[in-house]
Amino acid sequence: MAQSSTETDWVSRFADEVIAESERRAPGKPVVVASGLSPSGPIHMGNLREVMTPHLVADEIRRRGHEVRHVISWDDYDRYRKVPQGIPGVDDTWADHIGKPLTSVPAPAGSPHANWAEHFKAAMVESLAELGVEFDGISQTRMYTSGAYREQILHAMKHRHDIDAILDRYRTKDKTTGQPKAKVQKQQKPVDEAELAAAEGSGAAGEDDGSGGSAGYFPYKPYCGRCERDLTTVTSYDDETTELTYTCVCGHSETVHLRDFDRGKLVWKVDWPMRWAFEGVIFEPSGVDHSSPGSSFVVGGQIVREIFDGVQPIGPMYAFVGISGMAKMSSSKGGVPTPADALKIMEAPLLRWLYARRKPNQSFKVAFDQEIQRLYDEWDKLEAKVADGTALPADAAAHSRAVRTAAGELARTPRPLPYRTLASVVDITAGHDEQTLRILGELDPANPLASLDEVRPRLDRAENWITTQVPADARTIVREEPDTELLGSLDDEGRESLRLLLEGLDTHWSLDGLTTLVYGVPKVMAGLDPEAKPTPELKAAQRSFFALLYRLLVSRETGPRLPTLLLAVGADRVRKLLAA
Repeated sequence: MAQSSTETDWVSRFADEVIAESERRAPGKPVVVASGLSPSGPIHMGNLREVMTPHLVADEIRRRGHEVRHVISWDDYDRYRKVPQGIPGVDDTWADHIGKPLTSVPAPAGSPHANWAEHFKAAMVESLAELGVEFDGISQTRMYTSGAYREQILHAMKHRHDIDAILDRYRTKDKTTGQPKAKVQKQQKPVDEAELAAAEGSGAAGEDDGSGGSAGYFPYKPYCGRCERDLTTVTSYDDETTELTYTCVCGHSETVHLRDFDRGKLVWKVDWPMRWAFEGVIFEPSGVDHSSPGSSFVVGGQIVREIFDGVQPIGPMYAFVGISGMAKMSSSKGGVPTPADALKIMEAPLLRWLYARRKPNQSFKVAFDQEIQRLYDEWDKLEAKVADGTALPADAAAHSRAVRTAAGELARTPRPLPYRTLASVVDITAGHDEQTLRILGELDPANPLASLDEVRPRLDRAENWITTQVPADARTIVREEPDTELLGSLDDEGRESLRLLLEGLDTHWSLDGLTTLVYGVPKVMAGLDPEAKPTPELKAAQRSFFALLYRLLVSRETGPRLPTLLLAVGADRVRKLLAA
């Protein structure tokens, strides 16, 4: 069903703009949106925003009945710049491949994939399928080596002096002397100072633009025919014959005809705008690093117009995506969590929602720590509001984009019990299916759970979170024997409170019933009605009572929610551990 253009969510607003712009530029043709990903290492959560932003807009346009093509350019013909740290199966010998195309670098040892790029691309492709992202993947290795861009390359080389003049407006250093220039043209669009600092840290403004030596400027970089690296310098080029000569630091020199040569690529600041024109891209977002002075998006807008007779895509600058937590991930993944890592601990609709509910220029964090429980609580509340029709329009729109695409619904958990409850249960049972089903089946005696399949895949995500992200010293271990020393030290009030709790177990053995019971015992001890509203004094008494129960059950001051913990431990064992 089409969304109204009056919707307040950001996706609808961009969809309106993109449809109008596409009809102006290319009426009757599919709307083209684009993303670019470099499989130079693990493709992380920030890179996912490069895909999700145009995906959400493309999907909205599809819902309105338009044909859309979401291009994902795999920048697998880029040079291998460095050896990432913490990648299993990779050692210092991979440094020998620096300067080669990513598709010419061996995959990590033990990988089933043909090369480095395919290894890291595969994980992302699998995650995008789970997230419901429909796209047309384009290998830049295939495009360049097949000669698909040959005319564009020859055109850029013919207009190399014009390209050089555009780039020179933004260079901070003289391209031949390396010394600071007297004046640099200011960026046309203001950028926040914090964003500039982040951009400078990423090196975006210092990207190689193909600056040449004594032979002049060339926007094309050959890969060496002997060592395969791009440590080459073009020493001459003839526009008429397309005869090009290059030398490499390895000592190799070669003369080729560029009209027949397919072992090289345009430098990035020329390559990107060339592709905008080649693909007819209408919408493509860019990271904050590409909005700094002299960076590829800023310069590309002029190159695409003045050199390739094209138009720069419309699209927002997107902010960074942060991470909270990552217990065990740093040692195995070099500290860079990927969409695959996130999808192990959260369902696809929740991950989609994180990207859908925030405007692209708003930063947010993906939770790998305890915050994921609060995040799921927030999601479940939104689901309830959507179900009863009380959700705000923008919230309802974000929810709709999270749970379904134009192609249909995403996989959902049939009976979505609270994530924190599931996490607590699998923490206590260590994933034992029979015990888990027993406990979950007792949560709601009037509507007992018949099979764990009813709470999957959420149950599996919660179990993965417990086993991979919660430190061992924070896991819940229920005592085997009573703490006789602590029980023996209790005063009359303490023993009476435990007696009241044990007395009420049979009549309150459900999640709601036990919640009433554990909060009600301190009220009864204070001479109040079990339904009495809490006072500051009562809250203090409840905290003391809870701490006592945790110490007697798990030998700590805190733990999973007490009603869940009691259900998990079981009535007989609770009686054994609490009988004073």
